[in-house]
Amino acid sequence: MKMTLEEYFYDFRQRLLAEFEIRNKEFQRTAFLDMVSGELTETGFLNGFEHCHYRGKSGKKVDGFYLNEDEASLDLHLADFQNRKTMESLTMKTIKSDFKQLRQFFLASRNKALHEGLDESTPEYRLARAIHDRIDRIQRVNFILTSERRLNVRIKSIGSHDLDGVKATYSVWDISRLHRQHCARRGEEPLDVDLKDMFKKGLPCIRAQVGTRAFLSYLVVVSGEVLAALYEKYGARLLEQNVRCFLQARGAVNRGIRDTIVTEPHMFFTYNNGITCTAKEVEVRGGHFGSEIVRIVDLQIVNGGQTTASLYHASKLKEAPDLSQIFVQMKLSVVGDHDSEELVSKISLYANTQNKVSAADLRSNHPFHVRIEEFSRRIWAPAAEGELHDTKWFYERSRGQYLDAQSKMTRGDKKRFKAEYPRTQKFAKTDLAKFENVWEDHPVWVNLGAQKNFLQYAKRISQVWDQAPDQFDEDYYHRAVARAIVFRATERLVSQQDWYEGGYRANIVAYTLATANALGKDNGMELDYRKIWSEQRLDLSFCNQLALIAKFVRDVLYLPTRPVQNCSEWAKKGEFWNCLRWKFPEIKRCLNEEFTRYFVQAKRTAA
Repeated sequence: MKMTLEEYFYDFRQRLLAEFEIRNKEFQRTAFLDMVSGELTETGFLNGFEHCHYRGKSGKKVDGFYLNEDEASLDLHLADFQNRKTMESLTMKTIKSDFKQLRQFFLASRNKALHEGLDESTPEYRLARAIHDRIDRIQRVNFILTSERRLNVRIKSIGSHDLDGVKATYSVWDISRLHRQHCARRGEEPLDVDLKDMFKKGLPCIRAQVGTRAFLSYLVVVSGEVLAALYEKYGARLLEQNVRCFLQARGAVNRGIRDTIVTEPHMFFTYNNGITCTAKEVEVRGGHFGSEIVRIVDLQIVNGGQTTASLYHASKLKEAPDLSQIFVQMKLSVVGDHDSEELVSKISLYANTQNKVSAADLRSNHPFHVRIEEFSRRIWAPAAEGELHDTKWFYERSRGQYLDAQSKMTRGDKKRFKAEYPRTQKFAKTDLAKFENVWEDHPVWVNLGAQKNFLQYAKRISQVWDQAPDQFDEDYYHRAVARAIVFRATERLVSQQDWYEGGYRANIVAYTLATANALGKDNGMELDYRKIWSEQRLDLSFCNQLALIAKFVRDVLYLPTRPVQNCSEWAKKGEFWNCLRWKFPEIKRCLNEEFTRYFVQAKRTAA
């Protein structure tokens, strides 16, 4: 049964309230933006997000940003959030006012050196300085408003325009749009592409299957303009069956795709391998030049996501190429629900030649994830001190499983389910990758972002799985949960520190735990995960030790002599980790036996 908007608003708010229990309540807006930006990053609408909460004179405001150097673009975010208990209406007056305040921040930073009047230690200084220093390089600014309110249905979209020589676009993500996206990702709202409605014409096609046992298939030549428009409207929903996320234009293959689009568009069809797609249903009609596809239900690009996303991002360049003159060959196969998973997996492995697909590209149905999920449904975690009963940790092998499990439950069953699987003990694949990589001496990977960190984790785990899958036993699961407990406790304690200003928490947490691990390894020790698993909590004394380390990490992150102005970019470099290591002797002198009490003699090689 499809979740109603009212049910989604209630669930959304309950998830936020659970986050507020974990974090310091001063950072409710941060929790709201983390939740929304996480959703939009996973669906491909955002490439990244960084916090920057600023309220200035003359109404200048900003809550977050992402500077994409490759695309010469800047996202600026503002949150319409007051932790409202009921769903209210979002009016055009509010929207215009909020976007005006975002524009004022951008223009003041770009043209009036806003940063000169700001504290150099703050995120807003670094953002304003970055905008000013790139005055000739930022070609596009995307103003994004996120709201817990419901957009007035009579309000139409806000178009783009030229803003002082920069292309400006506007997006509103209200609670109803987030609800639609949520339903689509859970399969409650299938992706139904009406080509006639979108493009006023269908796609000429040739029926291509051979033999009676073959799947119904079509050969199509589609323009780059159509593919870019589809990606702009549906984003990563088109690629949900693809083995990878879009890797941006940094790999050699993707740079080659971009270069061909920009410099040799007439050769794109010749050079490119094309795309492979699946659908549950295809509607074909007669057209001017024979048969044409007019509607596709549940369109999925299973090979060619890089091509599609590259065309979309090229369309956003200030001097965008004419994508209507670029053509791509498409193979479209019609498959049923019971056939799709196995078929898509084989297509992804056999058909993809542009970016090599290996076993490292772990999917949710990989045996590793299936095993971790099985452990999480079966293994009870000991009751923490003060709790009345044992609980379990819920591993989301596929996104939305936690909610799906409750979708058909009665109120009483839901209450029992949440008592068994508290929401605060839910974790996903990308969470597991963070928990593990920070304790395996890979904090730089974690700071690259959830998706890139997961790809690195997947590669490492896949190699071990192929050689010795039995290493991933119940003991491994206990260790992973223990690391989750430490990670989330560190998130809470960082938010509670007097020196914490509300930004770069993810960077601080990752390097705090990596430092703790490195200091233990220097003495031949490792985290006593059995102790943490059995207690399901950390002592305050150990948290205080982690807080001392976190302060050192924060100081290095804000180092005045850092080679990169943006702190988040600084944290992505190996040089940052090396710089922090120079502080280890000083950090050791500040720690006491309460730190070492949580470490034991190392006995194994980490998986």
